[in-house]
Amino acid sequence: MKALVIYYSRAGENYFGGKYRVVDKGNTQIVAEKLAALLHCEALPVIQKMPYSTSYMPATEEAKADLYKKARPEIEPIADSVLEGVTDVYLGYPIFWGTMPMAVYTVLEGHNFKDVTIHPFCTHEGSGASNTRRDIENASKAKSVTSPLAIIGSNAKESDAAIEGWLRFEGTL
Repeated sequence: MKALVIYYSRAGENYFGGKYRVVDKGNTQIVAEKLAALLHCEALPVIQKMPYSTSYMPATEEAKADLYKKARPEIEPIADSVLEGVTDVYLGYPIFWGTMPMAVYTVLEGHNFKDVTIHPFCTHEGSGASNTRRDIENASKAKSVTSPLAIIGSNAKESDAAIEGWLRFEGTL
């Protein structure tokens, strides 16, 4: 198995259980780095060329506008060579408006995942993983997509046990 963690995360002002707080590192990035350390692999961020606002409310409105337009925001390229030989992608994202950020769709639709198993993980503040497994299956045409790990973003720093349990369940740890 050759694994790679690919994740979308947003720093700046974020929502934590009813309150706003400014963070240097987004919740999904925290989980992605924990996963990469456990899997002994690289964690590759998805970076929008035109990022959303660092303020929470404007960022949510920008994300909603992209969702309604079914936009595929331009991202910093992910070289095909990085994906060469990868059999398992751990795909991380926050839940925006009931799904993944549109930049994650840019990744899924822009690369060939037909020989890859995608293991989704997300951060949220109450919505769970929503229908993202189905969304990933439809967008990626991956070999398979496993059951998502959903972490409450406010708990990202304390998510080690949940991550390890999920990896054991997936048979990858």
